[in-house]
Amino acid sequence: MPLPRLRIFILRILCLGLVAMAGCSPLVLAQGHRSPDSVQPSPVGRWKTVDDATGKVKSIVQIREENGKLFGTIEQLFDPPVPHPTCYLCTGPLKDRPLVGLEVLSGFAQDGSRWSGGQVLDPESGKIYSASLSLEDGGKKLRLRGYIGIQLLGRTEHWVRDE
Repeated sequence: MPLPRLRIFILRILCLGLVAMAGCSPLVLAQGHRSPDSVQPSPVGRWKTVDDATGKVKSIVQIREENGKLFGTIEQLFDPPVPHPTCYLCTGPLKDRPLVGLEVLSGFAQDGSRWSGGQVLDPESGKIYSASLSLEDGGKKLRLRGYIGIQLLGRTEHWVRDE
């Protein structure tokens, strides 16, 4: 092995050792890293929930962060079927609670570019499902996937950020 090739080989080994000590892969270094200014969008804020069948906005849900977890509360309803609707199909302490002010999202923790480990309450059925959240379209759309057991057995809703 000629001397210049040996030097390059040794430099590569040293670089890989430094990368391993720093705790990141060479692939990450080759792709570059994000600057501190490139902050990932957050689901915190106001969201319009959209009816799958009609495409009309059903409600506004306010998502907030508490102790690193996300929670969402119904803030406003549009065209409710009855005045001052309640969660009459809910069970336990949620039974007959007014929908406005009802917490429908709870316990989501950030997992990379998505939020998982949470639950969603469907006020129309009174059922609670496991769920995950992710942002799309640069943070303008929220993808909510509710499921039973595994995500394949579920349903996805898309909410739109209320600007």
